Amino acid sequence: MAVKKLGHVGIFAQDFEKMRDFYSKTIGLTVTDETPTAAFMSSHPEEEHHELLVAKAGDGQRTNVQQLSFSCQSLADIRGYFQKFKEQGVKVSRAVSHGNAVGLYFFDPEGNQCELYWTTPFKAKQPYGVAVDLTRTESEILSDIEADVKIHGATGHRDPASIARQREQFIRDGMRV
Repeated sequence: MAVKKLGHVGIFAQDFEKMRDFYSKTIGLTVTDETPTAAFMSSHPEEEHHELLVAKAGDGQRTNVQQLSFSCQSLADIRGYFQKFKEQGVKVSRAVSHGNAVGLYFFDPEGNQCELYWTTPFKAKQPYGVAVDLTRTESEILSDIEADVKIHGATGHRDPASIARQREQFIRDGMRV
Protein backbone atom coordinates (compact mmCIF):
# COMPACT_ATOMS: atom_id res chain seq x y z
CA MET A 1 0.00 0.00 0.00
CA ALA A 2 1.40 3.44 -0.99
CA VAL A 3 0.19 6.90 -1.89
CA LYS A 4 0.63 7.49 -5.62
CA LYS A 5 0.73 11.32 -5.43
CA LEU A 6 -0.92 14.31 -3.84
CA GLY A 7 -4.18 14.58 -5.74
CA HIS A 8 -5.53 18.04 -4.97
CA VAL A 9 -5.75 20.80 -2.40
CA GLY A 10 -8.91 22.60 -1.34
CA ILE A 11 -8.96 26.10 0.11
CA PHE A 12 -11.74 28.25 1.54
CA ALA A 13 -12.32 31.66 -0.03
CA GLN A 14 -13.91 34.64 1.68
CA ASP A 15 -14.41 36.24 -1.76
CA PHE A 16 -15.11 33.21 -3.93
CA GLU A 17 -15.35 35.01 -7.29
CA LYS A 18 -12.14 36.99 -6.75
CA MET A 19 -10.20 33.88 -5.78
CA ARG A 20 -11.64 31.81 -8.65
CA ASP A 21 -10.68 34.55 -11.10
CA PHE A 22 -7.17 34.92 -9.64
CA TYR A 23 -6.36 31.23 -9.96
CA SER A 24 -7.98 30.90 -13.40
CA LYS A 25 -7.08 34.22 -15.05
CA THR A 26 -3.81 35.18 -13.36
CA ILE A 27 -2.31 31.75 -12.63
CA GLY A 28 -3.92 30.11 -15.68
CA LEU A 29 -5.65 27.08 -14.18
CA THR A 30 -8.63 25.73 -16.12
CA VAL A 31 -11.99 25.64 -14.35
CA THR A 32 -13.14 22.07 -15.01
CA ASP A 33 -16.39 22.23 -13.03
CA GLU A 34 -18.13 24.90 -11.02
CA THR A 35 -21.06 25.42 -8.71
CA PRO A 36 -22.12 28.68 -7.03
CA THR A 37 -19.87 27.76 -4.08
CA ALA A 38 -17.00 25.72 -5.58
CA ALA A 39 -14.58 25.91 -8.50
CA PHE A 40 -12.61 22.81 -9.49
CA MET A 41 -9.39 23.73 -11.34
CA SER A 42 -6.59 21.93 -13.14
CA SER A 43 -3.36 22.71 -14.93
CA HIS A 44 -3.88 19.61 -17.11
CA PRO A 45 -7.64 18.97 -17.29
CA GLU A 46 -7.21 16.17 -19.82
CA GLU A 47 -5.14 14.26 -17.23
CA GLU A 48 -6.42 15.46 -13.84
CA HIS A 49 -9.95 16.75 -13.21
CA HIS A 50 -8.80 19.08 -10.47
CA GLU A 51 -5.66 19.89 -8.54
CA LEU A 52 -7.14 22.88 -6.73
CA LEU A 53 -10.60 23.37 -5.28
CA VAL A 54 -11.65 26.88 -4.27
CA ALA A 55 -14.70 26.69 -2.00
CA LYS A 56 -16.81 29.58 -0.75
CA ALA A 57 -16.15 29.91 2.97
CA GLY A 58 -18.96 29.69 5.46
CA ASP A 59 -19.04 31.59 8.72
CA GLY A 60 -15.72 31.20 10.52
CA GLN A 61 -14.13 29.03 7.83
CA ARG A 62 -10.60 30.04 6.82
CA THR A 63 -7.73 28.28 5.09
CA ASN A 64 -4.45 28.01 6.95
CA VAL A 65 -1.72 26.50 4.78
CA GLN A 66 2.00 27.22 4.72
CA GLN A 67 1.99 27.56 0.91
CA LEU A 68 0.45 26.33 -2.32
CA SER A 69 3.12 25.42 -4.87
CA PHE A 70 2.66 25.09 -8.62
CA SER A 71 5.27 23.44 -10.84
CA CYS A 72 6.12 25.13 -14.15
CA GLN A 73 7.62 23.68 -17.33
CA SER A 74 10.46 26.18 -17.72
CA LEU A 75 12.44 29.04 -16.26
CA ALA A 76 10.83 31.18 -18.98
CA ASP A 77 7.46 30.45 -17.34
CA ILE A 78 8.75 31.72 -13.99
CA ARG A 79 10.15 34.86 -15.61
CA GLY A 80 6.84 35.37 -17.47
CA TYR A 81 4.82 35.12 -14.27
CA PHE A 82 7.20 37.57 -12.59
CA GLN A 83 6.52 40.13 -15.32
CA LYS A 84 2.77 39.42 -15.21
CA PHE A 85 2.70 39.88 -11.43
CA LYS A 86 4.54 43.21 -11.76
CA GLU A 87 2.00 44.38 -14.35
CA GLN A 88 -1.04 43.16 -12.40
CA GLY A 89 0.12 44.31 -8.97
CA VAL A 90 0.26 40.84 -7.43
CA LYS A 91 2.02 40.94 -4.05
CA VAL A 92 5.40 39.20 -4.46
CA SER A 93 7.50 37.98 -1.54
CA ARG A 94 10.70 36.80 -3.21
CA ALA A 95 12.32 35.01 -6.15
CA VAL A 96 14.89 32.47 -5.01
CA SER A 97 17.16 29.66 -6.05
CA HIS A 98 16.74 26.53 -3.97
CA GLY A 99 19.62 25.07 -5.96
CA ASN A 100 17.34 22.31 -7.20
CA ALA A 101 14.57 24.75 -8.18
CA VAL A 102 13.81 28.41 -8.86
CA GLY A 103 10.83 29.61 -6.83
CA LEU A 104 8.70 32.73 -7.21
CA TYR A 105 6.79 33.35 -3.97
CA PHE A 106 3.65 35.49 -3.97
CA PHE A 107 0.31 35.94 -2.23
CA ASP A 108 -3.17 35.30 -3.58
CA PRO A 109 -5.89 37.92 -2.99
CA GLU A 110 -6.69 36.49 0.46
CA GLY A 111 -3.08 36.39 1.63
CA ASN A 112 -2.31 32.69 1.11
CA GLN A 113 1.38 32.26 0.32
CA CYS A 114 1.95 30.57 -3.02
CA GLU A 115 4.94 29.50 -5.06
CA LEU A 116 5.51 28.94 -8.75
CA TYR A 117 8.64 26.86 -9.28
CA TRP A 118 10.76 25.27 -11.96
CA THR A 119 13.03 22.32 -11.22
CA THR A 120 16.65 22.92 -12.21
CA PRO A 121 18.99 20.14 -13.37
CA PHE A 122 21.08 20.60 -10.19
CA LYS A 123 21.06 18.75 -6.87
CA ALA A 124 21.24 20.73 -3.62
CA LYS A 125 20.77 19.95 0.05
CA GLN A 126 17.94 21.91 1.66
CA PRO A 127 17.36 24.42 3.08
CA TYR A 128 18.72 26.53 0.27
CA GLY A 129 17.55 30.07 -0.47
CA VAL A 130 19.44 32.68 -2.49
CA ALA A 131 17.76 35.59 -4.29
CA VAL A 132 17.48 35.31 -8.08
CA ASP A 133 17.20 38.31 -10.40
CA LEU A 134 14.49 37.24 -12.85
CA THR A 135 15.18 40.28 -15.05
CA ARG A 136 18.49 38.69 -16.12
CA THR A 137 18.71 36.28 -19.05
CA GLU A 138 18.01 32.60 -18.52
CA SER A 139 21.61 31.68 -19.27
CA GLU A 140 22.87 34.21 -16.70
CA ILE A 141 20.45 32.93 -14.07
CA LEU A 142 21.38 29.28 -14.68
CA SER A 143 25.09 30.07 -14.69
CA ASP A 144 24.79 31.82 -11.32
CA ILE A 145 22.77 28.95 -9.83
CA GLU A 146 25.20 26.32 -11.15
CA ALA A 147 28.20 28.22 -9.70
CA ASP A 148 26.49 28.58 -6.31
CA VAL A 149 25.47 24.90 -6.25
CA LYS A 150 29.06 23.85 -7.00
CA ILE A 151 30.09 25.63 -3.80
CA HIS A 152 27.08 24.99 -1.53
CA GLY A 153 25.12 22.09 -3.05
CA ALA A 154 26.37 19.50 -0.57
CA THR A 155 25.70 21.64 2.50
CA GLY A 156 22.74 23.85 1.59
CA HIS A 157 22.89 27.63 1.48
CA ARG A 158 20.78 30.42 2.89
CA ASP A 159 21.51 34.05 2.08
CA PRO A 160 18.88 36.22 3.80
CA ALA A 161 20.87 39.37 2.97
CA SER A 162 20.39 38.72 -0.76
CA ILE A 163 16.64 38.37 -0.22
CA ALA A 164 16.54 41.62 1.80
CA ARG A 165 18.36 43.43 -1.04
CA GLN A 166 15.92 41.93 -3.52
CA ARG A 167 12.95 43.18 -1.49
CA GLU A 168 14.40 46.70 -1.52
CA GLN A 169 14.78 46.43 -5.30
CA PHE A 170 11.17 45.26 -5.67
CA ILE A 171 10.04 48.32 -3.69
CA ARG A 172 12.18 50.64 -5.84
CA ASP A 173 10.61 49.02 -8.92
CA GLY A 174 7.12 49.79 -7.58
CA MET A 175 6.15 46.19 -6.94
CA ARG A 176 3.75 45.16 -4.17
CA VAL A 177 5.73 43.39 -1.45
